Amino acid sequence: MNHDRKISRRLLLKKGTVAATGAMAIPYLIPSGVLAREGQPGANDRIGVAGIGVGRQGTGDLKLLEKRGGVVVAVADVDIKRAKKVGARFGAEATQDYRRVLERKDVDAIITATTDHWRSLVCIHACQAGKDVYAEKPMTLTIAEGRKMVDATRKYNRVFQTGSQQRSMAPNRLGCELIRNGRIGKIKKVIGYNYPSPWNCALPGQPVPDGLDWDMWCGPTPLVPYHHDLFAPRAKPGWISFQPYSGGEMTGWGSHGFDQIQWALGMDESGPVEIWTDGLKFDPPTYDKPEPRKRGEEICAIPRVNFRYANGIVVELGRGNPGGGIFIGDEGKIEIFRNRITSNPAELVKEPLDNPTVRLYKSSNHMQNWLDCIKTREKPVADVETGHRSATMCHLGNIARWLNRRLRWDPEKEVFPGDAEANSYLDRPRRKPYELPEIV
Repeated sequence: MNHDRKISRRLLLKKGTVAATGAMAIPYLIPSGVLAREGQPGANDRIGVAGIGVGRQGTGDLKLLEKRGGVVVAVADVDIKRAKKVGARFGAEATQDYRRVLERKDVDAIITATTDHWRSLVCIHACQAGKDVYAEKPMTLTIAEGRKMVDATRKYNRVFQTGSQQRSMAPNRLGCELIRNGRIGKIKKVIGYNYPSPWNCALPGQPVPDGLDWDMWCGPTPLVPYHHDLFAPRAKPGWISFQPYSGGEMTGWGSHGFDQIQWALGMDESGPVEIWTDGLKFDPPTYDKPEPRKRGEEICAIPRVNFRYANGIVVELGRGNPGGGIFIGDEGKIEIFRNRITSNPAELVKEPLDNPTVRLYKSSNHMQNWLDCIKTREKPVADVETGHRSATMCHLGNIARWLNRRLRWDPEKEVFPGDAEANSYLDRPRRKPYELPEIV
């Protein structure tokens, strides 16, 4: 495939990857000061937002968008029955191929909540087609994917919001701002949650449901037999627990927790320089019949992972909480959860900041922030670079487990210096014709 030339607003390259997941569109008024140009509506034009992937999370995002005044006009999904059902819910057109959505003149932006193994290709194609992007988390399945998604966003001047919605929660922003302004003094260490890595799938085949394009669902991953407990995101156990479709809860919940750690430490455009493990060798099970996640997650939380930043701060995965972290300084402790913070002493999070030297991006609603930035062309609170760096932390944790040895990481060059084995994990093979473009 050759995706090196820019895809027009009207037509995504017909020779490109075939895929399907979901699409929607909403009208949204643009201020009169914004001029119309390719990929950006003019004064009083409607912004059409297409949602790609309308399963559990995708439909939830559409409902959130509708609450912000959005109107869904199209949906798409590999399961055409699901697409039609969701389309009927919103009075929207349904299709099974996301490329049809990207070809529409009335689509200026997309919301995508595909499976993790599909997200990068959908987002890159959307950027090439001149669409702004709201991508669910984790933003990527590999580190190399993330850099290409950043490159595509910047090349085509897109507004890209990652669905790390805790950045739009006031308690989370306050907690990170307190830490950044020295409320607990010098940070000694951070305790994160011990997220499990993914394990292996050998579920037996079942008949493919009518209306589901299973080959397309597998996409860049090997074609395997259909099974309900693989197709569902969280079932017994669901694709989120399995390689090669996901990074497990290391990327599932980890993309939330590590995102807060990165924000609080001021590392949104960087990352750790060393990763190592403590404990027994990683030994993932293979599920050959439906079974709850509990056994796999207990096994795949071993060994524990540690990170060290260049400034000496160490992040230990242990008895933290999945939505944030415990920040221990020489003057106290702050714990960040989802939409909640606590401290020891308790007054640390109650006393206001006087003349803070660091003020963090303020967003009161994640979806609204994205829509506002589509109008202003500013970066949103969880910009693509932020989403990529947070996801990279997750991937580094998995790679350390898989190799079970100390690794050095260069966050600027995004490589393991002089370590060919570790660098082989920066990306993964993809089934034809679902490869990523060499040049975005």
